[in-house]
Amino acid sequence: MKYSRTFLTSTIALFSMQPTMAKDDSLLSGETVNYIGYGVIMLTLVLCLIAFLVINRAFRVVIYLVLKQQGMTAMEIEAEMNPGKVKKAKKPKGEVWQKLLSLKPMAQEKEILIEHDYDGIQELDNPIPAWFMYLFYATILFAVGYLLNYHVFMTGPLQYAEYRNEMAQAAIEKKAYLSKTANQVDENTVKLNPDASVLAAGGTTFRSTCAPCHGDHAQGNVGPNLTDDYCLHGGKINDIFKTIKYGVLAKGMPTWEKQLSPKQISDVANYIISLHGSNPANPKPPQGTKEIQTTNKLALAK
Repeated sequence: MKYSRTFLTSTIALFSMQPTMAKDDSLLSGETVNYIGYGVIMLTLVLCLIAFLVINRAFRVVIYLVLKQQGMTAMEIEAEMNPGKVKKAKKPKGEVWQKLLSLKPMAQEKEILIEHDYDGIQELDNPIPAWFMYLFYATILFAVGYLLNYHVFMTGPLQYAEYRNEMAQAAIEKKAYLSKTANQVDENTVKLNPDASVLAAGGTTFRSTCAPCHGDHAQGNVGPNLTDDYCLHGGKINDIFKTIKYGVLAKGMPTWEKQLSPKQISDVANYIISLHGSNPANPKPPQGTKEIQTTNKLALAK
């Protein structure tokens, strides 16, 4: 008791001195004093908790001794002091299984025996489990709803209609994907594409940007003839793409890299290759070196 009074007196004195200590020029800073105060509070709480546990334990011991003097057994005392910890008797596994399947115990089988028998073999009149019947009724309701939805009111698409819808959606997504990836092509990845839509788009771009120098049918004007076997800068799809993209400024061929997208340049290059051997009227005399463009012809023929 003496030590407790001393401890409480010291704690109260420390709390009362905290503002003064924070103001005076002492060796301890205000933050350190706060930490000490918090530590004292936490220590006090821990001591109170320990005291509470000790008192609670003492009460339990006293109650145990009183109940024992009254003639109660250790098990009865435990049940009295800890009613929530008394374990309930578990149901036998057989009862759970019988309840799940709506079966009756063996002692009541005589009550549900069916009168007829075959060669001494008798049958029990066990009812169908309720959960199984609910499941069966649910399947009937589902079947009726399915028939009404898909075959009577036609509110849901059948398999073939759903397939066509998914294919149409896939075609839209494919077109959107190709439109995004088409502009990622360059002179190293460009490929021959004889598709009619590609050639039509390339022809439109050619007539609006290239025809003033190369003629409406690529027969040549200021620029060279693009339909014969002669080339100044290569006749392959990669060479034509590169020439259109970067131009030939020394000979007056402008660069189209900033005016045309990579897809448009690819379309124009494919269109020019498709004009090879078209023999337009009034062609410009050959320029450059002769090249055999067998690869381009085979690819466009496919």
